[in-house]
Amino acid sequence: MHEAKRLQELFNYQILDTKPEQALDDIAEIASLVCDTPISLITMVDDSRSWHKSIYGLDLKEVNRSDSFCQHMLYNTEDLMIVEDALLDQKFANNPYVLQENGVRFYAGAPLVTPKGYVLGSLCVVDTKPRKLHARQLQALKLLSRKAMDYLNSRKLIVLQNQSIAKQSHKMKRLTDLSPGMLFQYRNTADGKGHFDFISDGFSLLFPHLRNEHVYSNPNALLAYIHPDDVANVKKSVDLAITQKTNWHFIYRTTDLTHREIWHMVKARIEKSDDEETIWYGSIQDITSIITNDKTLGDVLFELSHHLRKPVANILGITQQMQQENLTLPELQEYIQMIAQSAEELDLFIRQQNSYFNDQKKST
Repeated sequence: MHEAKRLQELFNYQILDTKPEQALDDIAEIASLVCDTPISLITMVDDSRSWHKSIYGLDLKEVNRSDSFCQHMLYNTEDLMIVEDALLDQKFANNPYVLQENGVRFYAGAPLVTPKGYVLGSLCVVDTKPRKLHARQLQALKLLSRKAMDYLNSRKLIVLQNQSIAKQSHKMKRLTDLSPGMLFQYRNTADGKGHFDFISDGFSLLFPHLRNEHVYSNPNALLAYIHPDDVANVKKSVDLAITQKTNWHFIYRTTDLTHREIWHMVKARIEKSDDEETIWYGSIQDITSIITNDKTLGDVLFELSHHLRKPVANILGITQQMQQENLTLPELQEYIQMIAQSAEELDLFIRQQNSYFNDQKKST
């Protein structure tokens, strides 16, 4: 079997150099108890070492692969490897861990085989004296190695799922941070206490003088920056949305550091959770430009109506006068001249306005 593919399979499990995990530690300990050995290990063999994921009865995190017993079973997916007396086995007689004081004399290992047929390492039991295992012990070692592999397969799936969730969450975070305004998730608990679960980066643009980490646990900190004339209405609208458990839509004013009025619009949709908590998903947008444009448009329309009213009134008055009198030709010509003057005045004003708006378009 190709070693590069086996190593890639091992790396895919993302198990190397991770912290101890109780489920695997328990399997290793059970193996020692069943086989009546002082030492047991769950090992992972990479390109240079045999790393010990779980250790029972020994304080040794890893050994060089060249000195490892487990390396000899990497391509044996079926059988246990049994070494009843390492000093009598040609492969291990000169191994430094055999020759040392209280060295390894007995070894029995069951391979950890992935669904693809690759061996990651082994579940093994070790003793400092020669021994034999009976058939029930050997069968138990096989079963425990399968249980260890079941755990590793489930663990791999969970790790991959968590990574996928984290990746999607990162993408969503980038999208929310690029969204205009501030996106938020607000939670009100059954005891009436509220806090933000999520605030997007747009918060810093709407409230540059506040830190979002402070607002997460203390939403009322926002009230200090709402226009004094709007604070009471904001509180009332929030309380109403909470007590009636409805969507929230409100427009209020705040002020920046230069005391300029800024208009915000908040929209939030409600979601009720099973534990009587209430959650709102919403956004806060800066609508100052919309409010300003509406006001400006109103001022422009008022100014236009004021200027247009005079020539239009003149024309209407003259035409009414002409309908009520029997006019001579000179009188008719005089009225026509007056109408023409009013029309020219109206035309001049319209041309001036067109010229102004065209210049504004060019400048932008």
